[in-house]
Amino acid sequence: LYIIIIKGKCPEDGWDESTIELFLHELAIMDSNNFLGNCGVGEREGRVVSGLVARRHYRLIHGIGRSGDISAVQPKAAGSSLLNKLTNSVALDIIKLAGVRTVASCFVVPMATGMSLTLCFLTLRHKRPKAKYIIWPRIDQKSCFKSMITAGFEPVVIENALEGDELRTDLEAVEAKIKALGAENILCVHSTTSCFAPRVPDRLEELAVICASYGIPHIVNNAYGVQSSKCMHLIQQGARVGRIDAFVQSLDKNFMVPVGGAIIAGFNESFIQEISKMYPGRASASPSLDVLITLLSLGTSGYKKLLKERKEMFSYLSSELKKLADNHNERLLDTSHNPISLAMSLKNLDESNDAAVTQLGSMLFTRQVSGARVVPRGSVQTVNNYTFKGFMSHANDYPCAYLNAASAIGIKKQDVDIFLKRLDKCLKTFRKEANQEKSINEISDSNATTEQLEN
Repeated sequence: LYIIIIKGKCPEDGWDESTIELFLHELAIMDSNNFLGNCGVGEREGRVVSGLVARRHYRLIHGIGRSGDISAVQPKAAGSSLLNKLTNSVALDIIKLAGVRTVASCFVVPMATGMSLTLCFLTLRHKRPKAKYIIWPRIDQKSCFKSMITAGFEPVVIENALEGDELRTDLEAVEAKIKALGAENILCVHSTTSCFAPRVPDRLEELAVICASYGIPHIVNNAYGVQSSKCMHLIQQGARVGRIDAFVQSLDKNFMVPVGGAIIAGFNESFIQEISKMYPGRASASPSLDVLITLLSLGTSGYKKLLKERKEMFSYLSSELKKLADNHNERLLDTSHNPISLAMSLKNLDESNDAAVTQLGSMLFTRQVSGARVVPRGSVQTVNNYTFKGFMSHANDYPCAYLNAASAIGIKKQDVDIFLKRLDKCLKTFRKEANQEKSINEISDSNATTEQLEN
């Protein structure tokens, strides 16, 4: 207990379940709703009619924060308030362990990544009242785009530059747009680390330098980047050489807990506190409870082990997917700057049949392969009145259709092997059908030629 209560750090060795439950019960009895003889006469007294619901939350019913500040201590919920403080402290310790050594502050917010980004933008509104634009290097993912719209700002989409197979940040276009719009009219640059290949993490160091030189805030969408040492290194370096005001990461993607929470972190404690105070009212303690239980059960050694296994599985998935691609006359796209996601070309499918690419996605899904994405060429999607050409491929006209697969935290060798086996089978089915169709066409052509000669 000393290491978590006094030091505010995640224990090195994980606790067993009975120890964690005892600890949570100790916290719960500090909340007024669990006092023997408690007499509540207010409108929010932590009353729960269902025993099942009460047990699910370990009787920590009051949530976190007060009506005006999500980080404030609630006097009648000392246990829940302590839980909140400890979770934020342990989360900060893990972010440092994962590679952002100089992070100053963070807090768990009971909203997923998109709404957490919105909270960051709304906080900046008060600092930059004239600003109405957000510079956004394009990434085809709806929630990060809608986070800017929901906050009331106008996204300025910067198309990516194609370098080999990779889609990378067009720094010249970013700087040109800043000059054209005027720095004072720009709320921030909204960059991305974790993303689907062939897009790779933004050039964070260079963007951070640009932001510092023009005095523009910089918010980083680090959705599933905590699990990648490369993504975390980019954030650390960006803060060292330039400006990064806050970076946001998902709880479910990085810590394997239910969807519903995120961590907002940064290098200036007062700014992170401003963001937390922008959240209106109290908040659910569930995301904090979930991540604290998870990190206490893992300990730092357990979490580091998961990070190491993920990296090893990425190498394995990459080498095996390359072999499969070669066998089917396709290729694994060269996206060495992306540490989590891979892409395999689907040129043969795309050239043989317009619907074949999307059909492959359906086949994989019905064969219980989840998470793999097939990206056809030329799809168009409208999001909040903005039209994106080539949507899902992060570019107007990427050279080929492709399939995505990712090595994310918690993935096992069995997952990779089964995925490759099922993908191979699906591609062989397409090849067989294509050969049959070719044979039928050749026979038809032959019959037609014979008939012409007879005539």
